[in-house]
Amino acid sequence: MIVRASVVAGFALAVPPAFGQQIYDIWTSTWDKAQLFTYTNLSPNPINFGSPGAIGQADITINDETLAQAMVGYGATLTDSSALILNNLKSQNSNNYWSILNTLFDPTDGADAAGLSYIRVPLGASDFSANVYSFDDVSGDTTLTNFNINNAPSYLFSVINDIRGINPYLKIHILPWSPPGWMKDSGTMKGGNFLSQYTSVYANYLLKCLQGFQSHGISVYAIGIQNEPENSDSSYPTCKISASQEAQIGTALRTLMNANGFSGVRIVGYDHNWNDAAGYPVELMDDASSAFSGVAFHCYSGNFTQQDSFHNAFPSKEVYFTECTGEYGSDWWTDIKWYMENIFIGSVTHSSKSGLMWNLALDGNGNPKLPGTSSCGIPCRPVVQVNSDGSFTYHQEFYAMAQAGKAILPRDVNGPFGQRLHLTIGGERAQGLIATAFVTGRVNPSDWLRYSLVVLNWDDRPDGTWNPTPIQTTIEFRDVQATYTFPVGVTTLWWYAPSESFDGESEAREGKQKQQLDGAGKEKAQKPFKAWVHADINGERQRPIEMALQ
Repeated sequence: MIVRASVVAGFALAVPPAFGQQIYDIWTSTWDKAQLFTYTNLSPNPINFGSPGAIGQADITINDETLAQAMVGYGATLTDSSALILNNLKSQNSNNYWSILNTLFDPTDGADAAGLSYIRVPLGASDFSANVYSFDDVSGDTTLTNFNINNAPSYLFSVINDIRGINPYLKIHILPWSPPGWMKDSGTMKGGNFLSQYTSVYANYLLKCLQGFQSHGISVYAIGIQNEPENSDSSYPTCKISASQEAQIGTALRTLMNANGFSGVRIVGYDHNWNDAAGYPVELMDDASSAFSGVAFHCYSGNFTQQDSFHNAFPSKEVYFTECTGEYGSDWWTDIKWYMENIFIGSVTHSSKSGLMWNLALDGNGNPKLPGTSSCGIPCRPVVQVNSDGSFTYHQEFYAMAQAGKAILPRDVNGPFGQRLHLTIGGERAQGLIATAFVTGRVNPSDWLRYSLVVLNWDDRPDGTWNPTPIQTTIEFRDVQATYTFPVGVTTLWWYAPSESFDGESEAREGKQKQQLDGAGKEKAQKPFKAWVHADINGERQRPIEMALQ
């Protein structure tokens, strides 16, 4: 208490009558890996927002008057193979296991971690399972008497609960790669078409999946009807389900969920490629809009801008991006650029609430896979590679997500995730940058909001030849301006500012520092306000604290 009092008293004498915004916190991953998700605290020389001047080589203008979608998180799929790899590591080297989980999932503000907050979990086998199984493989069991959620390996639930222990905000999205084989014309989970005669049975099967996860203490955020419903492959679990069939199943499932305590769980449809965004997802919503919260997209065909075809047709429905994989042997920096352009900036700018990669963890050969599967002919690369000796490596998928994820995590315990803002980029080198911005609300409405900016500088050939070149950039925010030179790579930074309803905000936005006068020409007493303050204690620079100031 004595130290805090002295800090407040000592700082109060030096506080000017109005606070400007300042950038202290920056995370960077550069093209040459010289910095990999590297944190820099600019104290004691922050970047100040001040009166606007000439714009830089590029100029980013942030509009915080109109809010876009609220984000729910970034992440990957916890396949059976990913769970097995991690569970084996837990037995072999528990320190490395917990180090990986904390680095991937810790959402604590200021933590040296990505804070991934969204995972998909296959219901039954996928192409990354030890064997083919569903939760009821007894042919013709229309009463689902033999349904058993524990057909899934026990380590799957164990790893999920370990992750939940680290990240209380974790969103879990479950969906099948195939219904049980006896519900299909092929008689097997490997390829084939769904038989409509099993619509109500399959809806009950999915309800039991929700109840099964609940029995393991796992709350589900969303459930899907079928992963990639336009794909049939005889080498691993897949199934073709038409939009009209999915609509019927979803409608039946929604009724069952509402009647059995799962009214708050979303049903997310489609979960397939961008190229059919104007087809299957639109037909699905035409047939069963009330059953589905929205749809999800994958990257393997089409373009992220095609998400607009769905969003424009159904602007009130949610858009998710849930799968893309890297392949071993590709170039690190080329991949970073692609991921940011297409997923973690591109898909998000086009209404997605999430951004997910494929396998969370595999070994250095993209294994283990389902025996005999033809998927991932070039080995699929996971977010984190775990080697047989217990060592591990974070790949480019991690660094892209970590940079993006820092910008949307809650600032306060149990606070909201970031909400996307609109921005424009101008200036003579505008084409060298792409970016997205977010505002994060506060638990206490009087606390200043956090504004975050994620920027990709991909200007590695400004004159047509290889020459990675930083770009001096001005950032325009509420009629004030800051300047930062973005290196070639990905940069995430943030600052704090009062909300629009903040008392006296109109003067701040006009760049004025007026005194409030009463009728006698004397200065009025001003209401206390809160600001972020960096202080020195015994010569050591401290983390910022919020202070009430007069």
